[in-house]
Amino acid sequence: MLHLRLITPADRTDAVVRLIEKTVGTTHLVVMPGAARNPSGDVVMCDVAREAGDELISALQELGLDVSGSIAVENIDLSLSKRAEKAEKEAPGEAADAVLWEHLTDATHEESTLSITYLAFITLATMIAACGVVLDNAILIVGAMAVGPEFGPLAGISTSVVQRRPRLALRSLIALLVGFAVAMAVTVLFSLFMDSLGLFTEAQLEADRPQTGFVYAPDAFSFVVAVLAGAAGTLSLTSAKSGALVGVAISVTTVPAAANAAVALSYGDTNQTVGSTEQLLLNLLGIILAGTLTLLAQKWLWSTQRRRQSNAA
Repeated sequence: MLHLRLITPADRTDAVVRLIEKTVGTTHLVVMPGAARNPSGDVVMCDVAREAGDELISALQELGLDVSGSIAVENIDLSLSKRAEKAEKEAPGEAADAVLWEHLTDATHEESTLSITYLAFITLATMIAACGVVLDNAILIVGAMAVGPEFGPLAGISTSVVQRRPRLALRSLIALLVGFAVAMAVTVLFSLFMDSLGLFTEAQLEADRPQTGFVYAPDAFSFVVAVLAGAAGTLSLTSAKSGALVGVAISVTTVPAAANAAVALSYGDTNQTVGSTEQLLLNLLGIILAGTLTLLAQKWLWSTQRRRQSNAA
């Protein structure tokens, strides 16, 4: 269930209340006239089944409530109410299949912001991965994959394509490109520093690396895994199962490939630099492609399901 807290201008409250009452899957409607001060107006609250949430939010936006008032949405972790159970049963579709498009857009917008924190995470992840590739340590590689924040901008690009949000696409693309550029540049310096201390050597990079050699040897499986991970990651975002993102993060070789390219560049190894860069681009392409197709499929399936249920009613 979702909890909606609305601030409505007094002259639109009746229209908002009628909209909520006629939306299947809503319950626990509360109206507090004159309770809002900034902006001034009435406060309207209700609970709505997740599968009916996107329709209701879109209708509230059509009333201009996002401009003249406020629409706040929260997830309800626990609701002990027979009315809530009835509302969920009456709402069409399954909650796990429903996509809250505005929530997805907002979440990917936040995750694809080029901030100091984002740059710090992707840079630290790349440096950890650099230690992993030089030491041929799979544990460090997995740790770097989990730390890397690059899935946010990738999901932002996919969302922007489906939702036709060019600004989000540009924002996500800038975060992705600048993030990896800064991370790789800093990792080159980090590699040179570690070499000066005798902790990194070219011999370690050029040696057989059974645990990490795959990061500069892209093949068909690299693309296949990226596509599967992109689909899984997108589903985890749209279904609010964020825990699955950890599995997605450690299944693709974006950050390790960037790290290997940076270390190889510091030693002038063109072959590994090119191979790692190809691995990186292949994974990024696979994730974006899979994410976009997954969102398009979800949008089509959900609209088809709603249309069938409306015709049956």
